[in-house]
Parts: sequence; C-alpha cells; structure tokens
Amino acid sequence: MPTTHASPATAARSTPWTSPADHAMGADAAVHVAGTLKALGDPLRLRMLSLLAASPTGEACVCDLATVAEVSQPTVSHHLKLLKEVGLLTSERRGTWVYYRVQPALRGAVTTLLDSFAPAAADAADAVPPAGLTDAEDALARIARRLASAFPDRDPGAVLSVVRESYTGLARSSAVASQLVGNAERFARQRLTDTARPAGAGPQVLFVCVANAGRSQLAAALLRHHAGDAVTVRSAGSAPAADVHAAVRPLLAELGADGEAFPKPLTDDAVRAADVVITMGCGDTCPVLPGKRYEDWVVGDPALASDTGVRAIRDEIDRRVRALLADLLPDLTLPAA
Repeated sequence: MPTTHASPATAARSTPWTSPADHAMGADAAVHVAGTLKALGDPLRLRMLSLLAASPTGEACVCDLATVAEVSQPTVSHHLKLLKEVGLLTSERRGTWVYYRVQPALRGAVTTLLDSFAPAAADAADAVPPAGLTDAEDALARIARRLASAFPDRDPGAVLSVVRESYTGLARSSAVASQLVGNAERFARQRLTDTARPAGAGPQVLFVCVANAGRSQLAAALLRHHAGDAVTVRSAGSAPAADVHAAVRPLLAELGADGEAFPKPLTDDAVRAADVVITMGCGDTCPVLPGKRYEDWVVGDPALASDTGVRAIRDEIDRRVRALLADLLPDLTLPAA
C-alpha cells in the first residue's frame, strides 16, 4: 500500500501549537521559588545556612549560629524563623535550646547552591572563555604522540581519544584558557596511569567534592605533602568549577601544590583505580564500586569563608588526613601538627 504524506498545512493543523511561554516556569512555582530566593537574599542568612550545611551532625542551635556574626541571639532567631517559614529549615526544641537543620528534601538543592552556584557567582567577574577544541587540535595530536610513547601498550588511537576527552571535559568549565592544553595533558596522563595501575601498587586515595576547587584540592595537597610518593593521590569534582578558589590558592602554595592544582571532572577510571574514595560534599554522585573503602568527610567549604575560616577548614582537613595516613601507613612518621 503506498505511503501517504500529509501536506505541510495539514501537518501544521494537526500539531498542537505551543507558545514559547509554555516552556517557562509555571506562575505558581515561580511565586514559591521567588519567595524562597527572597528569604535567602540576606548575607547573614546565607552564612547561617552554610554553617548548618557544613555541620558534622547536620544541625546547630541558636548559640552556634550566633557565632557567624556579631549579632544578638534574638536577631539570629528572627532570621532562622524566616528561613523556616519558606520551608528551608526544620527545628526541634531540646530543653532550653532549639536546634535547626536543613529540610531533608532540600539538602541536595542547598548543597548545589552553596557548593556550585555561590562560588561561581562570586568568581564570575574573573571568568575567561576557554579556547575551542578546533584551535587546539594540533596541540592535542602532539600530546597524544608523547603519551603514546610513554604508554606503548596502549593503542595510539585510544590514547588520542583519552586526550580529546580530557581536553573537552576540562574545557566545559575551565576559565584559564592559557593553561587548558597543558592541564589536558596532565589530566590525560593521570587517566592513562590509572587504567594501567599494576596490582600490588601502594595505596591510592581519591578525594571528591562538588567543584574540585577547594576542599578536595586541599586534602590531596596535604596528603601528598605528608606521604610523598608512598601514596598516590587524586582529586576530582562532580561538577568542576572554572578554577581553584582564590582563597585556597595561598594555602596550596604553602604546600607547594599551587602550580599543579586545577579542577577536574570525576571519571570512572579514577574511582576504579582508587583504594579509598573520600567524598567531601558530592554525596551519592560518586559511583560506588565493590572493593573500595568509602568515607564522607563533612567539612566547611572554603570558597566563601574568611581568611581565618579557610585556615580553620585546612586544619580540620589536615587532622583527618593524618588519621587516614595513620591507618593506611602506620609506620609513616608524620611531622607534628
């Protein structure tokens, strides 16, 4: 039976017409979301929310929250009431104190706000668009040839694919165009090394946070500083930032790691190669594979912290890194804290 085709006019009449406005957020949802964003439109409330999100127990009382600024407890209670009214917080009275925590259903959204959107908004003025893949093709081919020589057991075509994938993965978020090609080579070499990791090699630790621009970079630098080549260290982000946070760079420089630190996307290769996977804010974004040791370190985000706060976060990560090394390498002698 011959196939018949509707005329353009008939097809147009039979296809429901939709306005571009139909694809926008619904009016009721927009009212609700706008109210929530309005409640967050205060620096003190944002700081209190970040303290709650970073709390190891997931909660804090008014006396704890009052420490983020020189304001009275009644003022803190007023701001907390506003956050609770829009559904961001829940509370529970225990004796004379009221404890607050992020609404469980919104914890993922709050993490995205504090770990991805807030640092990106603060750094947006310094963002520089990266060079395009087409402009870098010759450079990537040269990198692939160098790496193919370093990994002779790998097919050269497969090495080139890893190089291109590494470049593309970094280019999606990188703000430092002048370093993009060089970082792509380092990232590709790391990935090829991980896939070729021999059995019986020393322990390998992977630190993962959302942006790979603060906590995970500090943890990796501290572990490398203390353990040297005795442990292989990697870091990655479930949603990598454009660059390492400015507040973190001085601390990385003190550890001799500033020049090699750049945000990298999380890959299955890195997880498979790791013996220990430590998440620092990405939650279940990290794939769970059998035979791995997983830990979750709840520490503050240094992206928007004060200088004193950043160093306090560094000290907390250092304490955890030392405890990890004492477990992985009990014979390793660590310098005094």
